[in-house]
Amino acid sequence: MWTQRLMWIAWPAFLMAGVLEVLVFAFVDPHDLHWFGQPVALSRQGVYTVAFFVFWAVTMVSSGLTTLLAMSPFELNRCPVPEGDRPDDCRKPSGCV
Repeated sequence: MWTQRLMWIAWPAFLMAGVLEVLVFAFVDPHDLHWFGQPVALSRQGVYTVAFFVFWAVTMVSSGLTTLLAMSPFELNRCPVPEGDRPDDCRKPSGCV
């Protein structure tokens, strides 16, 4: 279940990171970039690589928050421990099956 959700998050984020990479670097030359007033000390390929992983991380966070918000309250609040082994603070509310 969690592996499937991870793929729901990672794969679209990977695709969008690629799209962002193309869009950003169609207009920006990596050698023109500055960090705190200093030129970036990476090669063009290094800037492309770092930017791709930053774009991927940001879009994964976005997709992850969307997936989290799409979960039902039952999915978020259920206790993964079997009924007899649950601690007192992990009891099912009354009326739940």
